[in-house]
Amino acid sequence: MQLDLNLLTALDALLEEGSVAGAAAHLHVTAPAMSRSLGRIRKATGDQILVRTGRTMVPTAYALAVQEQVHDLVQQAHDVLSPEREVDLATLERVFTVRLHDALAAACGPALVASVHRQAPGVRLRLVAESGSDTPELRRGDVDLESSSAKPTVPDIRHRLIGQDRLVVAVRPGHPLAEGPLTAERYAAAEHATVSRRGRLSDPVDDALGALGLERTVIAAAPTTATALNLALATDLVVSIPEAVTRAARQQLALLTLPLPLEMPPIPLYLSWHQRYHNDRAHTWLRAQTRTAIQTVFAPPT
Repeated sequence: MQLDLNLLTALDALLEEGSVAGAAAHLHVTAPAMSRSLGRIRKATGDQILVRTGRTMVPTAYALAVQEQVHDLVQQAHDVLSPEREVDLATLERVFTVRLHDALAAACGPALVASVHRQAPGVRLRLVAESGSDTPELRRGDVDLESSSAKPTVPDIRHRLIGQDRLVVAVRPGHPLAEGPLTAERYAAAEHATVSRRGRLSDPVDDALGALGLERTVIAAAPTTATALNLALATDLVVSIPEAVTRAARQQLALLTLPLPLEMPPIPLYLSWHQRYHNDRAHTWLRAQTRTAIQTVFAPPT
């Protein structure tokens, strides 16, 4: 069956205006053109839609019954085809899955959840941990937004640079490294723990030490930053971690922070999402909320 969906727009205008002339003016077409549309609507529905009563036209019982449904269908079609689709945060109901590095989730998660809930009470956030392996979850739609220190390389993943961090050294109060200047040699001679969700015992710090002819001893790999910081608090292990995203956690544990005695490039932080959501107004809003929460973490301490 061939359907002319333009007839829905004409029917919506006819029911709203209650006359052929009024509907024609509403849609900026001629009265004869609207009259022909009414004839086609009558043929398609098997109903008169509008009938004359004296000098006016009134809707039939069928027309009254479908008026609200027709208006909703026209509005939905307009929303689908309109390039500018506003989102009503007060009524938005949606579940977003956001994957953040564990330290970043701890640092900005509370502010992000509070901001989202305040503006859109019907939105729920799933803050999920990083996977132990590379997975195409953004492409599959399992994850809506994720953070990464690596720029995406596939063309269908959009990204934005949010900020840059730097490595610092965290140790317990009274640690031997806190006494006197921290040199690369003293740093390398200490015992270390890495942060790796895959359990790796080496990272770019080892490459920087190797360029100086130095080598460190890594005796543990922690799956999360929180675990690594607790190791540093309870032992003499040295943990090298991003400064901004771990600032609050280090302060809560009263850990000492020392400068990394190595030349290391800054650590970029990207937000990434699949291009299917690039023009999604609700997703655009979520990205803005996440960006604001993260940039607050990256702001210089006062």
